[in-house]
Amino acid sequence: MKKYNVAILGATGAVGGEFLKLIEERNFPFAELRLLASKRSAGKKIDFIGKTYTVQEAKKDSFEGIDIALFAGGSISKEFAPYAVEAGAVVIDNSSAFRMDLEVPLIVPEVNPQAILKHKGIIANPNCSTIIMVMALKPLYDLARIKRVVVSTYQAVSGAGKEGIDELTDQVKAQAEGKEMIANILPTTSMEKHYPIAFNLIPQIDIFLDNLYSKEEMKMVNETQKIMEDYDMRITATTIRVPVYRSHSESVNVEFEHDLNLEDMKKALSAFPGVIVQDNPKKQIYPMPLYTSEKNNVYVGRLRRDGSNPNTFNMWVVGDQIRKGAALNTLQIAETMIKNGWL
Repeated sequence: MKKYNVAILGATGAVGGEFLKLIEERNFPFAELRLLASKRSAGKKIDFIGKTYTVQEAKKDSFEGIDIALFAGGSISKEFAPYAVEAGAVVIDNSSAFRMDLEVPLIVPEVNPQAILKHKGIIANPNCSTIIMVMALKPLYDLARIKRVVVSTYQAVSGAGKEGIDELTDQVKAQAEGKEMIANILPTTSMEKHYPIAFNLIPQIDIFLDNLYSKEEMKMVNETQKIMEDYDMRITATTIRVPVYRSHSESVNVEFEHDLNLEDMKKALSAFPGVIVQDNPKKQIYPMPLYTSEKNNVYVGRLRRDGSNPNTFNMWVVGDQIRKGAALNTLQIAETMIKNGWL
């Protein structure tokens, strides 16, 4: 099998670290591996598959000779993606910088792999919550076109990075010791106000827009329509940060153009690659974030008819947002290109 020169931009972060785990787990065919990060992280040593790598500072010429550039996300993507493309690499980017660009395909490999062929050097990885939701929507959409989606998300603190995880841990410890819970991270570090996440829920992820929806909520609306190539599908979202370390959960209400049978829905979901149905209410079997963390699949349960509206069903969808919601989906895009000879 041919091997490829791979660069990871943001190699020292949570998603960058997950890239490395998955490259080893999936035996990804790399020849050279170039680990890149900001000047602050340059020089760090990372042991990987029997070799010690030194993290390099990302510069304009960092992508010479690279075939595949995996970008872990962040504002740095906008700056360095053009340099990587100019050097001949295909960029697969985790940031929001290119997702709604008409020239950039937005890809979930199980859902819309053929859209990869439209790329002009950059391929965008969707928002983590969007990926988890469309993995459950696609097999059902193939049974009957979806008219409307109402989704509420329950998103883990690791979506805010290692700092979010550390802050939850510190706050739980402080509360147990009768001390004040200090909040410096959530909703985001750039905001004026911060709230404790321990023993709390925060109904804000990212900034609020003029329509009073948060940016995270509108990502789910716009990205889902683009991935599914259906701009008539009506979607409304509410995104919530919850005191869970890892794995996002979503309550999804879906209205179809015509009625469906629950068993047919379960069969379609079970047959879809990357989806596992956990749905036996009598035995209390349903997906939970604690048990889906560090797993590659998206889990679906609590499937039931919505008695308040015709042709409408509810489901509960859970997936590890660092894996399938970020690093794994990115690597799967690269694997799809290799498998089909698209590189």
